Amino acid sequence: MEPISITDFTYNLPDERIAKEPASPRDSSKLLVYKNQTINDLIFSELHTVIPKNSLIIYNNTKVVQARLFFKNSTGATIELFCLSPKNKPVQEAMFDLKTSEWECLIGNAAKFREPALQLDYTDNNQNYVLTATKIESENKPIIKFEWNSEHNFAEILHFVGNIPLPPYFKRKANQQDEQNYQTVFAELKGSVAAPTAGLHFTDEVLASLKANGCFFSNVTLHVGAGTFMPVKSENVSEHSMHAEEFYIEKNTIELLAKQFKNTLAVGTTSLRTLESLYWLALQLCNNKSIDANNCLVNQWEPYQNTTDLPSKELVLKNLLSWMNANNIDELRGKTQIIIVPTYQFKIVDILITNFHQPQSTLLLLVAAFTNNNWKSIYEHALQNNYRFLSYGDSSVLFL
Repeated sequence: MEPISITDFTYNLPDERIAKEPASPRDSSKLLVYKNQTINDLIFSELHTVIPKNSLIIYNNTKVVQARLFFKNSTGATIELFCLSPKNKPVQEAMFDLKTSEWECLIGNAAKFREPALQLDYTDNNQNYVLTATKIESENKPIIKFEWNSEHNFAEILHFVGNIPLPPYFKRKANQQDEQNYQTVFAELKGSVAAPTAGLHFTDEVLASLKANGCFFSNVTLHVGAGTFMPVKSENVSEHSMHAEEFYIEKNTIELLAKQFKNTLAVGTTSLRTLESLYWLALQLCNNKSIDANNCLVNQWEPYQNTTDLPSKELVLKNLLSWMNANNIDELRGKTQIIIVPTYQFKIVDILITNFHQPQSTLLLLVAAFTNNNWKSIYEHALQNNYRFLSYGDSSVLFL
Protein backbone atom coordinates (compact mmCIF):
# COMPACT_ATOMS: atom_id res chain seq x y z
CA MET A 1 0.00 0.00 0.00
CA GLU A 2 1.23 3.46 -0.87
CA PRO A 3 2.16 5.70 2.11
CA ILE A 4 -0.73 7.92 3.21
CA SER A 5 0.03 11.18 5.03
CA ILE A 6 -2.58 12.11 7.60
CA THR A 7 -1.90 15.80 7.00
CA ASP A 8 -3.61 15.37 3.60
CA PHE A 9 -6.85 14.76 5.49
CA THR A 10 -7.25 17.98 7.39
CA TYR A 11 -9.48 21.00 7.00
CA ASN A 12 -10.43 24.02 9.07
CA LEU A 13 -13.44 23.27 11.27
CA PRO A 14 -14.55 26.36 13.21
CA ASP A 15 -15.98 25.61 16.64
CA GLU A 16 -19.25 27.32 15.75
CA ARG A 17 -19.83 24.71 13.02
CA ILE A 18 -19.78 21.87 15.57
CA ALA A 19 -23.39 21.14 16.51
CA LYS A 20 -23.87 21.11 20.28
CA GLU A 21 -27.56 20.18 20.04
CA PRO A 22 -29.40 18.01 17.50
CA ALA A 23 -31.86 19.25 14.92
CA SER A 24 -35.47 19.18 16.06
CA PRO A 25 -37.23 17.22 14.76
CA ARG A 26 -34.44 14.79 13.94
CA ASP A 27 -35.31 14.44 10.27
CA SER A 28 -35.21 18.23 9.70
CA SER A 29 -31.40 18.10 9.49
CA LYS A 30 -29.75 18.91 6.20
CA LEU A 31 -28.86 16.10 3.83
CA LEU A 32 -26.00 16.40 1.35
CA VAL A 33 -26.38 14.01 -1.58
CA TYR A 34 -23.18 12.98 -3.40
CA LYS A 35 -23.77 10.92 -6.54
CA ASN A 36 -21.87 10.70 -9.83
CA GLN A 37 -19.48 13.39 -8.56
CA THR A 38 -22.31 15.91 -8.19
CA ILE A 39 -23.68 17.42 -4.97
CA ASN A 40 -27.27 18.30 -4.12
CA ASP A 41 -28.85 19.66 -0.95
CA LEU A 42 -31.96 18.13 0.61
CA ILE A 43 -33.59 17.68 4.00
CA PHE A 44 -33.19 14.28 5.68
CA SER A 45 -36.94 13.68 5.56
CA GLU A 46 -36.53 13.58 1.76
CA LEU A 47 -34.10 10.65 1.91
CA HIS A 48 -36.59 8.29 0.23
CA THR A 49 -36.47 10.40 -2.94
CA VAL A 50 -32.83 9.52 -3.62
CA ILE A 51 -32.52 5.92 -2.37
CA PRO A 52 -33.15 3.42 -5.20
CA LYS A 53 -36.05 1.02 -4.85
CA ASN A 54 -35.21 -2.53 -3.81
CA SER A 55 -32.29 -1.34 -1.69
CA LEU A 56 -31.25 -3.24 1.42
CA ILE A 57 -30.68 -0.85 4.33
CA ILE A 58 -28.50 -2.09 7.20
CA TYR A 59 -28.41 -0.19 10.49
CA ASN A 60 -26.52 -0.63 13.77
CA ASN A 61 -28.83 -1.52 16.67
CA THR A 62 -26.33 -0.81 19.44
CA LYS A 63 -27.46 1.28 22.40
CA VAL A 64 -25.33 3.82 24.25
CA VAL A 65 -24.77 3.01 27.92
CA GLN A 66 -24.38 5.63 30.64
CA ALA A 67 -20.71 4.80 30.98
CA ARG A 68 -19.44 7.87 32.87
CA LEU A 69 -19.48 7.48 36.65
CA PHE A 70 -18.61 10.33 39.02
CA PHE A 71 -17.36 9.42 42.49
CA LYS A 72 -16.14 11.59 45.39
CA ASN A 73 -13.06 10.76 47.43
CA SER A 74 -12.72 11.39 51.16
CA THR A 75 -11.71 15.03 50.60
CA GLY A 76 -14.62 15.74 48.25
CA ALA A 77 -12.61 15.70 45.00
CA THR A 78 -14.49 14.34 41.96
CA ILE A 79 -13.05 11.27 40.24
CA GLU A 80 -14.52 10.14 36.93
CA LEU A 81 -14.52 6.49 35.87
CA PHE A 82 -15.31 6.06 32.18
CA CYS A 83 -16.12 2.41 31.43
CA LEU A 84 -14.49 1.40 28.14
CA SER A 85 -14.73 -2.38 27.91
CA PRO A 86 -15.22 -5.32 30.28
CA LYS A 87 -12.28 -7.49 31.28
CA ASN A 88 -12.18 -10.84 29.47
CA LYS A 89 -15.81 -11.00 28.32
CA PRO A 90 -18.10 -9.50 25.65
CA VAL A 91 -19.87 -6.23 26.41
CA GLN A 92 -23.34 -7.73 26.08
CA GLU A 93 -22.48 -10.45 28.58
CA ALA A 94 -21.01 -7.95 31.05
CA MET A 95 -24.23 -5.93 31.00
CA PHE A 96 -25.88 -8.84 32.85
CA ASP A 97 -23.21 -9.16 35.54
CA LEU A 98 -24.59 -9.43 39.08
CA LYS A 99 -22.94 -8.12 42.27
CA THR A 100 -19.59 -7.46 40.58
CA SER A 101 -18.09 -6.51 37.20
CA GLU A 102 -14.55 -5.69 36.09
CA TRP A 103 -13.92 -3.00 33.46
CA GLU A 104 -11.08 -1.22 31.74
CA CYS A 105 -11.66 2.45 32.55
CA LEU A 106 -10.33 5.86 31.84
CA ILE A 107 -9.79 7.65 35.15
CA GLY A 108 -10.31 11.37 35.37
CA ASN A 109 -8.40 13.09 38.21
CA ALA A 110 -6.55 9.80 38.77
CA ALA A 111 -4.03 11.36 41.18
CA LYS A 112 -6.86 11.79 43.70
CA PHE A 113 -7.82 8.10 43.57
CA ARG A 114 -5.83 7.06 46.64
CA GLU A 115 -8.38 5.27 48.79
CA PRO A 116 -8.68 1.47 48.63
CA ALA A 117 -12.18 1.97 47.19
CA LEU A 118 -14.52 4.73 46.09
CA GLN A 119 -18.17 4.66 47.04
CA LEU A 120 -21.38 5.87 45.41
CA ASP A 121 -24.88 5.65 46.87
CA TYR A 122 -28.01 5.03 44.80
CA THR A 123 -31.69 4.46 45.46
CA ASP A 124 -34.35 2.25 43.88
CA ASN A 125 -37.92 1.87 45.15
CA ASN A 126 -37.00 3.76 48.33
CA GLN A 127 -34.20 1.29 49.06
CA ASN A 128 -30.64 2.59 49.47
CA TYR A 129 -27.71 0.74 47.95
CA VAL A 130 -23.96 1.23 47.54
CA LEU A 131 -21.66 0.87 44.51
CA THR A 132 -17.93 0.60 45.21
CA ALA A 133 -15.02 0.91 42.79
CA THR A 134 -11.60 -0.61 43.45
CA LYS A 135 -8.46 -0.47 41.30
CA ILE A 136 -7.20 -4.00 40.76
CA GLU A 137 -4.76 -3.23 37.92
CA SER A 138 -3.27 0.18 37.25
CA GLU A 139 -0.77 -0.01 34.42
CA ASN A 140 -1.48 1.38 30.94
CA LYS A 141 -5.04 0.05 31.09
CA PRO A 142 -6.49 0.56 34.58
CA ILE A 143 -8.97 -2.15 35.55
CA ILE A 144 -11.72 -1.22 38.01
CA LYS A 145 -13.65 -3.79 40.00
CA PHE A 146 -17.21 -2.61 40.63
CA GLU A 147 -19.24 -4.21 43.42
CA TRP A 148 -22.80 -3.50 44.55
CA ASN A 149 -25.21 -4.78 47.19
CA SER A 150 -28.44 -5.01 45.19
CA GLU A 151 -29.91 -7.57 42.80
CA HIS A 152 -29.63 -5.26 39.79
CA ASN A 153 -27.46 -6.19 36.80
CA PHE A 154 -24.63 -3.93 35.68
CA ALA A 155 -26.71 -2.30 32.94
CA GLU A 156 -29.24 -1.26 35.58
CA ILE A 157 -26.44 0.06 37.82
CA LEU A 158 -25.20 2.26 34.97
CA HIS A 159 -28.75 3.49 34.46
CA PHE A 160 -29.03 4.47 38.13
CA VAL A 161 -25.68 6.22 38.61
CA GLY A 162 -24.11 6.76 35.19
CA ASN A 163 -24.09 9.60 32.71
CA ILE A 164 -24.35 9.59 28.90
CA PRO A 165 -20.78 9.89 27.52
CA LEU A 166 -21.12 12.81 25.14
CA PRO A 167 -18.18 13.40 22.77
CA PRO A 168 -15.45 15.61 24.27
CA TYR A 169 -15.86 18.26 21.56
CA PHE A 170 -19.34 19.11 22.89
CA LYS A 171 -17.55 20.87 25.74
CA ARG A 172 -20.58 20.56 28.00
CA LYS A 173 -22.13 18.13 30.45
CA ALA A 174 -24.86 15.74 29.38
CA ASN A 175 -28.37 16.81 30.24
CA GLN A 176 -31.66 14.95 30.53
CA GLN A 177 -32.54 15.58 26.87
CA ASP A 178 -29.31 13.87 25.78
CA GLU A 179 -30.55 10.59 27.24
CA GLN A 180 -33.10 10.56 24.40
CA ASN A 181 -31.30 12.63 21.77
CA TYR A 182 -28.09 10.56 21.86
CA GLN A 183 -29.88 7.28 21.08
CA THR A 184 -31.06 6.21 17.63
CA VAL A 185 -34.54 4.87 16.88
CA PHE A 186 -32.75 1.56 16.21
CA ALA A 187 -31.11 1.36 19.68
CA GLU A 188 -31.68 -2.07 21.24
CA LEU A 189 -28.57 -3.83 22.56
CA LYS A 190 -26.60 -1.99 25.25
CA GLY A 191 -22.85 -1.71 24.80
CA SER A 192 -21.66 1.50 23.09
CA VAL A 193 -19.92 4.46 24.69
CA ALA A 194 -20.70 6.60 21.65
CA ALA A 195 -23.74 6.74 19.41
CA PRO A 196 -23.68 5.48 15.79
CA THR A 197 -24.57 9.02 14.87
CA ALA A 198 -25.76 8.52 11.28
CA GLY A 199 -28.80 6.81 12.77
CA LEU A 200 -29.73 9.85 14.86
CA HIS A 201 -31.49 11.47 11.87
CA PHE A 202 -33.98 8.64 11.38
CA THR A 203 -37.58 8.86 12.52
CA ASP A 204 -40.53 6.51 12.20
CA GLU A 205 -41.76 8.69 9.33
CA VAL A 206 -38.47 8.37 7.44
CA LEU A 207 -38.52 4.60 7.91
CA ALA A 208 -42.11 4.38 6.68
CA SER A 209 -41.32 6.41 3.56
CA LEU A 210 -38.36 4.17 2.71
CA LYS A 211 -40.42 1.00 3.21
CA ALA A 212 -43.18 2.45 1.03
CA ASN A 213 -40.52 3.01 -1.62
CA GLY A 214 -39.65 -0.70 -1.69
CA CYS A 215 -36.63 -0.74 0.62
CA PHE A 216 -35.82 -3.59 2.99
CA PHE A 217 -34.19 -3.37 6.42
CA SER A 218 -31.93 -5.50 8.55
CA ASN A 219 -29.37 -4.87 11.27
CA VAL A 220 -25.91 -5.59 12.60
CA THR A 221 -24.49 -4.76 16.01
CA LEU A 222 -21.18 -2.99 16.51
CA HIS A 223 -20.55 -1.57 19.96
CA VAL A 224 -18.82 1.75 19.44
CA GLY A 225 -15.74 2.31 21.60
CA ALA A 226 -14.09 5.50 22.80
CA GLY A 227 -11.40 4.93 20.17
CA THR A 228 -13.79 6.36 17.59
CA PHE A 229 -12.81 9.83 18.88
CA MET A 230 -9.06 9.20 18.72
CA PRO A 231 -7.23 11.19 16.03
CA VAL A 232 -4.53 9.61 13.92
CA LYS A 233 -1.37 10.84 15.66
CA SER A 234 1.23 9.29 13.36
CA GLU A 235 2.22 11.17 10.20
CA ASN A 236 1.99 7.98 8.13
CA VAL A 237 -1.40 6.27 8.46
CA SER A 238 0.31 2.87 8.21
CA GLU A 239 1.76 3.48 11.69
CA HIS A 240 -1.64 4.06 13.29
CA SER A 241 -2.97 1.31 15.56
CA MET A 242 -6.70 0.95 14.96
CA HIS A 243 -8.96 0.20 17.92
CA ALA A 244 -10.92 -3.05 17.90
CA GLU A 245 -14.70 -3.05 18.34
CA GLU A 246 -17.11 -5.84 19.18
CA PHE A 247 -19.67 -6.93 16.56
CA TYR A 248 -22.57 -9.37 16.15
CA ILE A 249 -24.09 -10.43 12.82
CA GLU A 250 -27.14 -12.70 12.66
CA LYS A 251 -27.57 -15.32 9.95
CA ASN A 252 -30.77 -13.77 8.59
CA THR A 253 -28.87 -10.56 7.82
CA ILE A 254 -26.21 -12.53 5.97
CA GLU A 255 -28.94 -14.32 4.00
CA LEU A 256 -30.34 -10.97 2.88
CA LEU A 257 -26.89 -9.69 1.93
CA ALA A 258 -26.33 -12.77 -0.23
CA LYS A 259 -29.42 -11.96 -2.31
CA GLN A 260 -29.35 -9.81 -5.43
CA PHE A 261 -30.52 -6.50 -4.02
CA LYS A 262 -29.99 -3.49 -6.27
CA ASN A 263 -27.95 -1.72 -3.59
CA THR A 264 -26.79 -2.25 -0.03
CA LEU A 265 -26.94 0.90 2.08
CA ALA A 266 -25.03 1.19 5.36
CA VAL A 267 -26.45 3.54 7.97
CA GLY A 268 -23.20 4.91 9.34
CA THR A 269 -19.54 4.03 9.35
CA THR A 270 -20.07 1.45 12.11
CA SER A 271 -22.50 -0.53 9.97
CA LEU A 272 -20.19 -0.20 6.98
CA ARG A 273 -17.13 -1.42 8.91
CA THR A 274 -19.12 -4.40 10.18
CA LEU A 275 -20.41 -5.32 6.72
CA GLU A 276 -17.03 -4.98 5.04
CA SER A 277 -15.48 -7.04 7.84
CA LEU A 278 -18.02 -9.75 7.07
CA TYR A 279 -16.59 -10.14 3.57
CA TRP A 280 -13.07 -10.70 4.91
CA LEU A 281 -14.33 -13.19 7.49
CA ALA A 282 -16.13 -15.10 4.75
CA LEU A 283 -12.98 -14.98 2.62
CA GLN A 284 -11.04 -16.63 5.45
CA LEU A 285 -13.33 -19.64 5.05
CA CYS A 286 -12.89 -19.61 1.27
CA ASN A 287 -9.14 -19.69 1.87
CA ASN A 288 -9.53 -22.77 4.08
CA LYS A 289 -8.83 -20.93 7.32
CA SER A 290 -10.75 -21.88 10.43
CA ILE A 291 -13.23 -19.48 12.05
CA ASP A 292 -14.45 -19.45 15.64
CA ALA A 293 -18.05 -18.25 15.30
CA ASN A 294 -17.95 -16.86 18.86
CA ASN A 295 -14.59 -15.16 18.55
CA CYS A 296 -14.08 -13.95 14.97
CA LEU A 297 -11.36 -11.42 14.22
CA VAL A 298 -10.57 -9.13 11.30
CA ASN A 299 -7.16 -7.53 11.62
CA GLN A 300 -6.44 -3.94 10.72
CA TRP A 301 -4.60 -4.46 7.44
CA GLU A 302 -6.11 -7.79 6.37
CA PRO A 303 -7.98 -6.30 3.35
CA TYR A 304 -4.75 -4.89 1.93
CA GLN A 305 -2.78 -8.13 2.00
CA ASN A 306 -4.81 -9.94 -0.66
CA THR A 307 -6.23 -7.73 -3.41
CA THR A 308 -6.15 -9.79 -6.61
CA ASP A 309 -8.58 -12.37 -7.98
CA LEU A 310 -10.99 -11.96 -5.09
CA PRO A 311 -14.31 -13.85 -5.29
CA SER A 312 -17.64 -12.05 -5.44
CA LYS A 313 -19.70 -11.04 -2.43
CA GLU A 314 -22.38 -13.56 -3.36
CA LEU A 315 -19.93 -16.44 -3.59
CA VAL A 316 -18.17 -15.85 -0.25
CA LEU A 317 -21.43 -15.19 1.61
CA LYS A 318 -23.12 -18.30 0.24
CA ASN A 319 -20.08 -20.32 1.27
CA LEU A 320 -20.26 -18.76 4.73
CA LEU A 321 -23.97 -19.56 5.01
CA SER A 322 -23.34 -23.19 4.04
CA TRP A 323 -20.73 -23.42 6.80
CA MET A 324 -23.09 -21.81 9.34
CA ASN A 325 -25.94 -24.15 8.40
CA ALA A 326 -23.70 -27.22 8.59
CA ASN A 327 -22.54 -26.19 12.06
CA ASN A 328 -25.92 -24.94 13.38
CA ILE A 329 -24.59 -21.39 13.82
CA ASP A 330 -27.13 -18.55 13.92
CA GLU A 331 -24.83 -15.65 14.71
CA LEU A 332 -21.23 -14.54 14.22
CA ARG A 333 -19.56 -12.76 17.13
CA GLY A 334 -16.15 -11.19 17.30
CA LYS A 335 -14.06 -8.08 16.93
CA THR A 336 -12.98 -6.03 13.96
CA GLN A 337 -9.95 -3.81 13.77
CA ILE A 338 -10.47 -3.01 10.11
CA ILE A 339 -9.26 0.39 8.93
CA ILE A 340 -10.64 1.70 5.66
CA VAL A 341 -8.40 4.13 3.81
CA PRO A 342 -8.06 5.32 0.21
CA THR A 343 -7.31 2.43 -2.20
CA TYR A 344 -9.72 0.18 -0.29
CA GLN A 345 -12.12 -1.59 -2.68
CA PHE A 346 -15.59 -1.92 -1.16
CA LYS A 347 -17.03 -5.43 -1.29
CA ILE A 348 -20.55 -5.18 0.15
CA VAL A 349 -21.69 -1.57 0.65
CA ASP A 350 -22.83 0.62 -2.28
CA ILE A 351 -24.36 3.59 -0.43
CA LEU A 352 -23.33 5.21 2.85
CA ILE A 353 -25.24 7.56 5.14
CA THR A 354 -22.88 9.40 7.44
CA ASN A 355 -22.30 12.66 9.30
CA PHE A 356 -19.38 15.06 8.76
CA HIS A 357 -16.29 13.93 10.63
CA GLN A 358 -13.30 15.41 12.42
CA PRO A 359 -10.12 16.34 10.55
CA GLN A 360 -7.39 13.70 10.56
CA SER A 361 -9.72 10.98 11.83
CA THR A 362 -10.09 7.39 10.66
CA LEU A 363 -13.72 8.21 9.84
CA LEU A 364 -12.63 10.91 7.41
CA LEU A 365 -10.19 8.43 5.85
CA LEU A 366 -13.15 6.07 5.35
CA VAL A 367 -15.18 8.81 3.64
CA ALA A 368 -12.20 9.59 1.43
CA ALA A 369 -12.00 5.95 0.39
CA PHE A 370 -15.73 5.76 -0.32
CA THR A 371 -15.73 8.93 -2.44
CA ASN A 372 -12.59 8.06 -4.38
CA ASN A 373 -10.74 10.86 -2.57
CA ASN A 374 -13.32 13.51 -3.47
CA TRP A 375 -14.00 14.27 0.18
CA LYS A 376 -12.55 17.81 -0.03
CA SER A 377 -15.15 19.07 -2.49
CA ILE A 378 -17.91 17.53 -0.34
CA TYR A 379 -16.64 19.11 2.87
CA GLU A 380 -15.98 22.47 1.21
CA HIS A 381 -19.58 22.47 -0.02
CA ALA A 382 -20.83 21.60 3.46
CA LEU A 383 -18.79 24.37 5.07
CA GLN A 384 -19.90 26.94 2.50
CA ASN A 385 -23.57 25.98 2.86
CA ASN A 386 -23.88 26.10 6.64
CA TYR A 387 -23.97 22.38 7.34
CA ARG A 388 -23.54 21.42 10.98
CA PHE A 389 -20.69 19.02 11.78
CA LEU A 390 -19.93 15.97 13.96
CA SER A 391 -22.22 13.85 16.17
CA TYR A 392 -25.26 16.14 16.46
CA GLY A 393 -24.64 17.66 13.04
CA ASP A 394 -26.18 17.22 9.61
CA SER A 395 -26.02 14.19 7.35
CA SER A 396 -24.84 13.06 3.93
CA VAL A 397 -25.70 10.18 1.64
CA LEU A 398 -22.77 9.05 -0.51
CA PHE A 399 -22.97 6.78 -3.55
CA LEU A 400 -20.00 4.74 -4.75
